[in-house]
Amino acid sequence: MSLPQKIALVGNPNSGKSSLFNQLTGLRQRIGNFPGVTVDRSVGTVALGPDHKAQLIDLPGIYSLYPHSQDEEVATEILLDPTHRDHPDVVVLVADATNLRRSLLLCTQVMDLGLPVVLALNMSDLVDRKGLVINRKALSKQLGIPVVSISALKRSGLPLLQKMLSQAIPVAPRPVFRIPAEFDKVLEPAMEALGTDSRHRAWQALLMPEEFRKLADKAGIKVMDNAKDMISNELAVRYDHIRDILDASTIQGPNTRKGFSQQLDRVLLHPVAGYLIFVSILFLVFQAIFAWASWPMDMIEQGFGVSGEWFRSLMPEGATYSSLLVDGIWAGLGGIVIYVPQIAILFFFISLLEGSGYMSRVVFLMDRIMSPFGFSGKSVIPLVGGMACAIPSIMMVRSIPNKTERLITIMVTPLMSCSARIPVYVLLISLFVPEDKFFGIFSYQGLIMTGMYFLGFFMALAVAWVIKTITRYKSTGMFVTELPLYRIPPLKNTLLEMYHKSRTFVIEAGRVILVISILLWGLANYGPSDKMANVESKYNDLIEQAQSDPGLADPGRTTKVKELEAGKASEKLRASYAGMIGQGIEPAIRPLGFDWKIGISLLSSFAAREVFVGTMATIYSAGNDAIEDEDGRYRGIRDKMKAEVYTDTGEPVYTTAVAVSLLLFYAFAMQCMSTLAVVKKETRSWKTTFIMLFYMTGLAYLASLTAYQVLS
Repeated sequence: MSLPQKIALVGNPNSGKSSLFNQLTGLRQRIGNFPGVTVDRSVGTVALGPDHKAQLIDLPGIYSLYPHSQDEEVATEILLDPTHRDHPDVVVLVADATNLRRSLLLCTQVMDLGLPVVLALNMSDLVDRKGLVINRKALSKQLGIPVVSISALKRSGLPLLQKMLSQAIPVAPRPVFRIPAEFDKVLEPAMEALGTDSRHRAWQALLMPEEFRKLADKAGIKVMDNAKDMISNELAVRYDHIRDILDASTIQGPNTRKGFSQQLDRVLLHPVAGYLIFVSILFLVFQAIFAWASWPMDMIEQGFGVSGEWFRSLMPEGATYSSLLVDGIWAGLGGIVIYVPQIAILFFFISLLEGSGYMSRVVFLMDRIMSPFGFSGKSVIPLVGGMACAIPSIMMVRSIPNKTERLITIMVTPLMSCSARIPVYVLLISLFVPEDKFFGIFSYQGLIMTGMYFLGFFMALAVAWVIKTITRYKSTGMFVTELPLYRIPPLKNTLLEMYHKSRTFVIEAGRVILVISILLWGLANYGPSDKMANVESKYNDLIEQAQSDPGLADPGRTTKVKELEAGKASEKLRASYAGMIGQGIEPAIRPLGFDWKIGISLLSSFAAREVFVGTMATIYSAGNDAIEDEDGRYRGIRDKMKAEVYTDTGEPVYTTAVAVSLLLFYAFAMQCMSTLAVVKKETRSWKTTFIMLFYMTGLAYLASLTAYQVLS
């Protein structure tokens, strides 16, 4: 046998396939879609020696060769069809070493296709913790294939795996499942139509369920009518064989950790106490977000203010690029960077909960609540993931077998409060919620933040129920999951995860904010020449009169001039193109309590929710050049918004009613172009995409209108 040119990584979901792929390929990889579908296609190159490199393909995770979702269909078709462009020469079956029984089902099916297989026992470092002893030699002898122990995260065993792949890999000498001879008459024409010598490949084709007839139809094969019974019989035979293999090659030692996990689960998964504990954990997380982040936030805010004025002092007075840099780009970026501490703290706790094994319990708990609303347990994972970001969460729905359930999950996932909403929530909550504490330690601001997350979750359930009722959908899905052992996650990994996610957030948000800030600065500083000239001339005359007025003493003169300069900046902003756009939409948003400046921010944040903060920073930098308070302290965006008043009435713009109205608008509105793009990609429907946009915008408008009219 020649050395492999194409190697496929195959395994169950969460078996560590992608980690192994990243370790073996490094930067020598590319991500795209398999032809004709939206399923991700990860391909890279792996070095198998000084003179040989092979193509490595990371196939979607599957549990067996009988697919129930689009991801599983793609992976199964590639393994079944030798004419497929990605059909491998060798398969690396990545198995979770702590759960061999489940992984070996898929392994034996792939072996029976006549493909050379190497079994990689991943997470081998966790085997000892679970009290298992695996005899690799005995396991290799029982299966008839090479077996290697690895840990993808720690890179242990990878050189041995690469060395093994650089040698000729034999096909398993005997099939695990022997197809009864009575089916020969059916199998022979199927093998001829498929162009294969493999009885098992033909058998798999004949037993395809409704969701996967593509290959059978192409080959002109009729699927067996009693396919489900045949599949059940085959799986039973395989599991009997797997039990014998495991009995001969693994030893279950004393597992005190398993006993500890089971005892802890009695409390954390309790039908009452489990939910109370989960709510308490969320509450403490958001308390930490406000308590721990306040000091670094103040430092960042002051740093951007001082550095911005320092930049301004280095440039010629009145230079256009000075205002662009300081009032446009720097103010916009400062408006989002100030909230990095909260985002980093949130990601730290999420990573901690995931690494400890608790998040799997959260998914299990939520399944009890969500099934009446049209969800099976598989929908829980995208919804919980939506608390971080809706984009990858929407992509997760590919694993949901039912089309209607996939659609429901896609339509409501953006209602979950994602990390992009944190800057908006923190800014608005700090406007109307005092920093006081109850019981001396708990913050009211943290309590409101926790409430915003639950508001998004319950609204997602309500919308799902409406869609379920309209479509008359009845969920028949069953949620089966394996709960990992509790463990203390390595602090280094948790901190690295926090750093990478925070960095990604800043870079992705920063790119959008940079473009939006430059555009907004231009719109806010330029307008129809006659209007801008009139404002300039009017205020220049008033400032000149104030400076030469003999009736004003020096302190009073200075104060008067500052007031006129602030009025001049405000009037120029109103006369600018940005002001014209804001005033144009103000009649539509005034019933919500929003003025034209807020209107500009609403429009710009359709690019991404977090842009709202950067836009407000840019707008108020352009509209008010009084940057310091009486103590010489830099006035940040929060201080400027609190001080904002209507020029005609003198009433404050940001009342409690306005802040609550804005909170509700951003909780429900679809203000993320990237999410809309992913929805279009996943559903392949502009109709569905626009329905999501309009229903979420309408819901946000109605909620804001109700809140403002009731509270004002």
